[in-house]
Amino acid sequence: MLKKSTIQLLRFPFSYFLMPVYFFALSLVDNIEWLKALPAFFIIHLLVYPSSNGYNSFMDRDTESIGGIEHPMQPTRQLYYTTVLMDISAVVLSMLVSAPFTLGIAIYIICSKLYSYRGIRLKRFPVVGYLVVILNQGALIFAIVYMVAGNCGVNDLPATGITSAAFLIGGFYPITQIYQHKADEKDAVKTLSMMLGKRGTFVFCAIMYTIAFGILFFYFQSKNNLYPFGVLQMFFLPVIVYFLRWFLRVWRNENLADFKHTMRMNMLASTCTNLAFITLITIKQLG
Repeated sequence: MLKKSTIQLLRFPFSYFLMPVYFFALSLVDNIEWLKALPAFFIIHLLVYPSSNGYNSFMDRDTESIGGIEHPMQPTRQLYYTTVLMDISAVVLSMLVSAPFTLGIAIYIICSKLYSYRGIRLKRFPVVGYLVVILNQGALIFAIVYMVAGNCGVNDLPATGITSAAFLIGGFYPITQIYQHKADEKDAVKTLSMMLGKRGTFVFCAIMYTIAFGILFFYFQSKNNLYPFGVLQMFFLPVIVYFLRWFLRVWRNENLADFKHTMRMNMLASTCTNLAFITLITIKQLG
């Protein structure tokens, strides 16, 4: 029987914040191989991401708010063993999808361990830790999902899609760290958000999102079809409005860069982005 702390620290709801990369990859595939795409969805979002969250919590033993949890419980050994079982299950089930997908999942799991493990702890380093996150949660996940859903190889991967996915995560991730500066400092972790400062984090994230959407603009323009880009902008408008309003308030009072506002931003951005890409997938499949 799983303990309440184990279930809480696996942070299943947090997978929702990372779903846009999966749907983004599918939105660029012409003929989706659903029999492979759907198992890939469950492996990534119900096994890989929660296991990574749980392992990170086991190593960190947070006493203050973390992503998706305002009052985290303390982990037990059960959490560690559960993450090991989930990782093994993810790799075994991935073998039923495809060899490249299995390799990608294995790489993600290894990198997530190197990111959190106390003996190495890549998250201590602001730039290295940031790159590990955007290259794995962004570029790698996009690549393996695209290959599975499109039933294609590495040579068929769209470079613009991979790059955009990395920049989208690059614009999202530092914001999730913005309220944790004191807790990270106590734990001898220096995040990119800490290095940039609270105001600088907003500016940096705005630049990353601008680059991501700039790349997408040129991608759709090269296809002579800017309609999908217009759909993305329509869905993303509420996110821009909230982001700018929050940014202006934080500029005057940095204490407003707190857990509550961050979670609101994460929920709004994830919901709008998920809906945008799901809409594009639906349009393409019905077209």
